[in-house]
Amino acid sequence: MIDAIVQLGTYIMTPLYYLTSFVLLAFHQLWGGIFGSASGASWVLSIIGLTVVIRAALIPLFVKQIKSSRNMQLLQPKVKELQKKYGHDREKLAAETMALYKETGTNPFASCLPILLQMPIFLALFRLIDHAAKHPDQSRALMTSDLAGKFANATLFGAKISDSFTSTHMTGVRVLAGVLVVAMTATTFLTQRQLMSKNMPADAMTGQYAQQQKMLLYVLPVVFAVGGIAFPIGVLFYWTTSNLWTMCQQFYVIRNNPAPGTPAAKAKQERDAAKRTRKGLPDPATPIETRAISDSPNPPKPPEPPKRSQPKKQTRSQRKKQGPPGARGPGATSVQPRSGASGASGASGGPVDRAADAGEPDEGAQPGRKGA
Repeated sequence: MIDAIVQLGTYIMTPLYYLTSFVLLAFHQLWGGIFGSASGASWVLSIIGLTVVIRAALIPLFVKQIKSSRNMQLLQPKVKELQKKYGHDREKLAAETMALYKETGTNPFASCLPILLQMPIFLALFRLIDHAAKHPDQSRALMTSDLAGKFANATLFGAKISDSFTSTHMTGVRVLAGVLVVAMTATTFLTQRQLMSKNMPADAMTGQYAQQQKMLLYVLPVVFAVGGIAFPIGVLFYWTTSNLWTMCQQFYVIRNNPAPGTPAAKAKQERDAAKRTRKGLPDPATPIETRAISDSPNPPKPPEPPKRSQPKKQTRSQRKKQGPPGARGPGATSVQPRSGASGASGASGGPVDRAADAGEPDEGAQPGRKGA
C-alpha cells in the first residue's frame, strides 16, 4: 500500500520536476551569464523569475478568486437570513445556502485555488533544492549533476541557499533564514488583512464567513512561521516573492475595482470626484440634460417674462379723428348718447357731435335749434 502511494506520488511529481527545472534553468541561463553560473545571486534571481512565471500563469485563477471572495462578501446578508430561517434544520440550511451560491455563480472554494495550485510547484522546488543539497552528484529532471552541485553550493550573503534555519548552526545562515521567515510571515498577514480591512462591507464583518477570514488571518502566518524554519533559503525566497506578488496584485484590484459598500469603494469615489474636479468634468450622477446645458460654451439664458404693453397717450383731436367707437376695433368701448341732451353738450365734442358728424339724427335735439 505504501509503495503504491509512493509510486503514485512519483507519477504526479515527475512532470512538475521537469516544468520547474525548465523554467529555473531558463532564467539561470540569463542571470548566470551576468553573475556567473555558480553565483548565489544568479540562482536566487532564477527562483524569483520562476515565482513570477508561476504567478503570472495563475492570474486567471486569481481573478476568479477575487470575484468569488466579493460574491461571498455581498451574499452575507442573505446567508444570515437563511440562518435565521433554517437555523433549526442544518440540512435544509446547507441545501438553501448551496442553492444560493449556485444561483449567483459563487464558488466558496475558489478563494483557495491559487494557494492549492501553487503547493505542487512549491513542493517540486523544495524537492529539487533538497535533492541537490543531499545528492549533488545525482541529476533530477533537467537538473544535471553539474548544475545540481552548483545549485547546492551557491551562497548569498555567506549562506548557502540550500541550507535552512534548522539544518545548520552557522550564524549567517540563521540570520538570513530568520529574516526571510519573518518577511514571509509578515507578508502573509498583511495580504489577508488588506483584504479584510479595505474590501469587505460592514455586513460581511460578522457571521461565519467573517470568522473564517479572521481565523485565516492569524492561523496562516503562524503555520508559515513554524514551517518556515525548516524551509531552505531558496524556498523562502520563492514564498516571500509570491506573497509580495499577491499583495501588489490585490492592492491593484482593490484600488481599481473594489466591492460595493466597502471602504475601498468609498475611497475610489473620492478619488474619482477629485479627478473630475481637476479636469472640469461633470458628475455622472447629474442628469444628461443638465450636463448638456452646463457643458456648452454659451449656455442659453432663461426667457424673460413678457412686458405689459402700456396704452398710448392721445390728444382729443386724435381721438376725434379715429371716428365712432365701432371703427376703433372689436376691443373699443361704445358710449351710448344720452337722450335729451342739451345743445351745449353736443357743442362740447361729446357723443352728440360724433353722432352728428356720422350723419345720424340726434333724437334729443330740438328742431328749432337745428335751424338756427
